[in-house]
Amino acid sequence: MNSFDIESVDLNLLRVFVALIEEGGASRAAIRLGVTQPAVSAALGRLREIYADPLFERTGRGLRPTRRANELAPLIGEALNCCRQALALSGGDQDIKGRTITLGLSDDSEIALGQSLVAQIDEHLHGLRVIFRQTHSGLVQDMLMRHQIDIALSAGGMSSPLIARQRLGRGNYLGIADADNSLPTTAEDYAQRPHLLVSSAGFVGIVDEGLNAVGYKRRIHASTSHFAAVPFLLMGSKLITTVPTHAARAMERVSTLQTFPCPVPMPSYDLEIGTRVGSKHDSTLQRVKAMIIELVDKTFCLT
Repeated sequence: MNSFDIESVDLNLLRVFVALIEEGGASRAAIRLGVTQPAVSAALGRLREIYADPLFERTGRGLRPTRRANELAPLIGEALNCCRQALALSGGDQDIKGRTITLGLSDDSEIALGQSLVAQIDEHLHGLRVIFRQTHSGLVQDMLMRHQIDIALSAGGMSSPLIARQRLGRGNYLGIADADNSLPTTAEDYAQRPHLLVSSAGFVGIVDEGLNAVGYKRRIHASTSHFAAVPFLLMGSKLITTVPTHAARAMERVSTLQTFPCPVPMPSYDLEIGTRVGSKHDSTLQRVKAMIIELVDKTFCLT
């Protein structure tokens, strides 16, 4: 990096950098920041001069960050968070107009609490934008540390001392099927029904573990990696599936599906919420976190 005195650097360049990282293009970054595209391009030119690196390479789909830009992203994100925290110490509320907070979670959790969270934010933190970003226990810690998400809701996967995490309870599962289907009441009947598997890998799921423990094997007719697809795959079919209770209840409310208790004991799981330790003074982020905890307590049927 070239030698620059901080007094000679416009710190708004950091906001441009973050917008380019997250939006993947100068035109979208300009819309987000409320400036012109030439202004973003000029800022990028200045950033390239400061860091002696192209930072972003043009592709057919926009701008791709270089290795150097990916190394800088968490550092610059943390610097902006520190600025927000310093402003919060003025004693007044943080300015949330135009601010974005990114929530990392699986889509079953998004299905269950997304609409209510948006409504809560609109009522109490008007002007704040929330982004729901897909994650899971294998990715969540890295996404938090790289500032790709600000708050994480996950079934484990957060062990770093740099993450403040809170256990919210243990989750469980319900079966779900079309309203016209008869429901299985025994492990044998349950195993013999045509199953829809919801799994990122597409081959083995939590149901297979439960059935294996009691000596049965199920018939999987189809697999999907997204809970959001479940209602559309089940309605009007003979398929059944088993999903986290909060997602099953949410799907039942908005469709012709019915839920049923699984005739086979399923392992439960711990649900945790996590944020970077350094965000503890960010009052806006902490308010959103508190809203999520309250909604989880109301809707997730945790034990």
